[in-house]
Amino acid sequence: MINIRQAKVDKIADYIPKQQLDSGPEKGKILVLGWGSTYGAIKSAVSELQAQGHAVSHAHVRYVRPFPSNLGEILKNFDTVLIPELNSGQLIKIIRDVYFVDAKGYNKVMGVPITKTELVTKIEEMLKGK
Repeated sequence: MINIRQAKVDKIADYIPKQQLDSGPEKGKILVLGWGSTYGAIKSAVSELQAQGHAVSHAHVRYVRPFPSNLGEILKNFDTVLIPELNSGQLIKIIRDVYFVDAKGYNKVMGVPITKTELVTKIEEMLKGK
């Protein structure tokens, strides 16, 4: 019965929109993958870095259970996936488990939002190999 229920949930992926990149090249060094309230900070940070000529992209997940059917293909097009979260890492654990991607987390558990400046600093460190 559990397998039947899971198959029904998985089938929903056929009816939800494919995952799109919000900005940036389809392949590159870093994909910043977000969900929920991190959208604005990620969008601003990625836009600033793209203006500086960096190959950074942004995708924002809107469907989590199940994920869009093409999310795995998108993730594999990037050297690194950064997942900023306002928790201890719920999405990153699922992404690592489902897609076997060594995603990197940027977690903030302080009751205040992630800022654009924080993300720009973190992504610049990653681009420099730190």
